[in-house]
Amino acid sequence: MLTTENSAAHGLDLAYARSQFPSLSQTVNGHPAAFLDGPGGTQVPQRVIDAISDYLRHNNANTGGAYATSRRTDAMIAEARAAMADFLHCDADEVVFGPNMTTLTYAISRAIGRELKSGDEIVVTRLDHDANVSPWLAVAEDRGATVRWAEIHDEDCTLDMADLASKINSKTKLVAVGYASNAVGTINPVKEIVRLAHAVGALAYIDAVHYGPHGLIDVAALDCDFLVCSTYKFFGPHMGVLFGKREHLMRLRPYKVRPNTNAIPNCWEWGTMTHELIAGITACVEYFADLGRASTNGATSMRVPHPSDFSKGGNDAAGASGVKTERRAAIEAAYTAIHDHERALLERIMTGLKKIPGLKIYGITDPARFHERCGTLAVRVAGHTPLELATKLGDRGFFTWDGNYYALNLTEHLDVEKSGGFLRIGLVHYNTAEEVDGLLAALREIVGA
Repeated sequence: MLTTENSAAHGLDLAYARSQFPSLSQTVNGHPAAFLDGPGGTQVPQRVIDAISDYLRHNNANTGGAYATSRRTDAMIAEARAAMADFLHCDADEVVFGPNMTTLTYAISRAIGRELKSGDEIVVTRLDHDANVSPWLAVAEDRGATVRWAEIHDEDCTLDMADLASKINSKTKLVAVGYASNAVGTINPVKEIVRLAHAVGALAYIDAVHYGPHGLIDVAALDCDFLVCSTYKFFGPHMGVLFGKREHLMRLRPYKVRPNTNAIPNCWEWGTMTHELIAGITACVEYFADLGRASTNGATSMRVPHPSDFSKGGNDAAGASGVKTERRAAIEAAYTAIHDHERALLERIMTGLKKIPGLKIYGITDPARFHERCGTLAVRVAGHTPLELATKLGDRGFFTWDGNYYALNLTEHLDVEKSGGFLRIGLVHYNTAEEVDGLLAALREIVGA
């Protein structure tokens, strides 16, 4: 199996990756800290910390001023848009910044709501985080629209695609779906869902918050209308980012204060932004790119092309037309390495969890179907509450989550909400095989297995 020592041979330079994160060196009660809480928020590399503090130290100013620090702030924001454009594979003017995914979704839902009328329909799913459900419930209530729920297969916590397809019809105006479940790790067939929505003229709104640290996002290939994510879930600062097709951002009318320009994407950003955190976004994207470059050393199958291979330089935005930058290619290489490493960790932890008496895993457990899930596991152990398990694991240095993680519709549907929800274990690329083995040993000790 993949270990800390041999991971570089599989593409990911794990020693390099872990060296970038100062928080990984912490201890708890004499135990090394194992951050298995990634679905709630990942750790950040030193370069993100440095970028935030450097902005506050040297460039702190509001935008649009006729002086040096304001001009540098304007340039920094433009650079961050270009970085996220490479990350998402779109154009920079299709990138909107906001405090978080929830705020951005409420803002877009209100604007879309201007065009809804009684009898229109919105489709949501039982598998989603509530931030991609409640905004649509609220706008439907305001406009007299109907919300239809796509159900799941309880046995493996996957979307019932036949049921979802049956809920999409000529009255459907929007389909809201998650790229991956933040509770049970299921990866949804998003491209097919977008196709189903577009077949009836509906918009497709994708919540990629949980998918972001695990899989490459390509909005050009998905052809989605909107996609929203949070950079603090993939090694960046506490910010939200929205992709919107230019045609929609120009057509829809945001709720805004009057002095703000109507030019996109600025008209979708409310008030003075958190500039220091936006500076951290560029550093976050550059971490991915450098991880891809480092991971290709000695891996001839994952060559990162030279900037001369492309029609744009490495710092330009990647176009939705398909133009690819060197940075985008490096990001793609990073995700190839991340996928292989996380897949090995998933196989290792799944094998161990299945051996613990009384433990139930929610979601896909068949290794032949691991391409349909990421390394986020929701479990329960008979005779032990999720809070008890999380507390005892935390005392041993293993950081996990308990509860519903705002996947409230799922925990209620599976009848675990009233008894504490799930224990959630979240694997990301800086986790190691040794951490997985330690977690499994600690769980066995706690439950007396």
